[in-house]
Amino acid sequence: MTAPLWLLTLITFSGTLAMHIFVPALPEAARALGASIGEMQLTMSVYIFGLAVGQLAYGPLSDRYGRRPVLVAGLVLYTVAGLAACFVGDVHHLIVARLLQALGGCAGMVIGRAIVRDTALPQDAARRLATMNLMVVLGPGLAPLMGGALATALGWRSIFYVLTLLGALNLLFALLLLPESHAARSGAKIGGLARNYGKLLTSRAFLGFAIGGGCATTSMYAFISVSPFIFAHQLGRPDYEVGIYPAILMAGVWIGSMLATRLIPHLPIHRLAVSANLVSVAAAMVFLGAVLSHHLTVLLAIGPMFVFGMGAGIASPAALTQAISVNPHVIGSASGLYGFSQMGVGALCTALVGLGGDPALTAAIILAAAGVIGQASFWIALRYRPAAT
Repeated sequence: MTAPLWLLTLITFSGTLAMHIFVPALPEAARALGASIGEMQLTMSVYIFGLAVGQLAYGPLSDRYGRRPVLVAGLVLYTVAGLAACFVGDVHHLIVARLLQALGGCAGMVIGRAIVRDTALPQDAARRLATMNLMVVLGPGLAPLMGGALATALGWRSIFYVLTLLGALNLLFALLLLPESHAARSGAKIGGLARNYGKLLTSRAFLGFAIGGGCATTSMYAFISVSPFIFAHQLGRPDYEVGIYPAILMAGVWIGSMLATRLIPHLPIHRLAVSANLVSVAAAMVFLGAVLSHHLTVLLAIGPMFVFGMGAGIASPAALTQAISVNPHVIGSASGLYGFSQMGVGALCTALVGLGGDPALTAAIILAAAGVIGQASFWIALRYRPAAT
């Protein structure tokens, strides 16, 4: 019995969904719990922190104890933490529940990728990962709409009831339909798991694909985080339009992922990330040129970013597949470390974009620089990659 791709997609999707779906309900929850804006923002910050750090643990644990039991444990934690969030009476308990929810939710993000690679050769794995990515990237676009509708109609706690139900369904489906794809290794020790990370961190091929993959994909968070200031403040667009433009960018990622499923069977996978990232670099340079020449318009902002998103959508599954194929004995650890690096690059770019006084210029410089760094990283990775990947 093979792992159903729709189930792996749903489990992966649930981790990112829980991050974005609560955003529209923050003001209402703050009033209900008597919390400050800073305290409510912390419920988001700890979730991102949990997603990043948790991935470092689940990868080696799934290499040691097997994919299925570790994933089930993560789904149990995700479900119980979501249920606890339904009944919290103050913001501090909500922060703890959100942290635990993230630590459970990231299990599917790591182990879902690892299961795909366990059960497929690199070329087919990249195609399946691209198919998963088609659905997963819908999360940031759909989640705020879902969260806003739920909070308006049923109150902010209804969001956590829905997440709890999703977690319970994922857990049930995993128990009934998910086979073990990587047997537990009884001889493995915790010290050995740490050494696995050491090997990956000293592998030029893995680091190249991991850093390049982050630069090619999550660097776009820099643009997304300042897009309201670019379009509303610098370009004078009305507030009701501001939410549309990030959705257009995510549509580019979705189309890129769809193209990846078509291109992967016909093009060498080890060159696909490089070629796709070149498209993103060119788009970032067009955006930067429009800003520097003082000709920035809505079209010259969102057009290049749409193309950038397409390049990211194509590069993402190719880079991920190459990264977790560097050492077939530690696929889970590689998946976790790759996910952590993506979150790290995204967080770094988001932090850097807040330092400049001109949001459009700062975002353009960061995207262009990330694209160049990503391209160099891919070239290094290809030079040192194992011949079999």
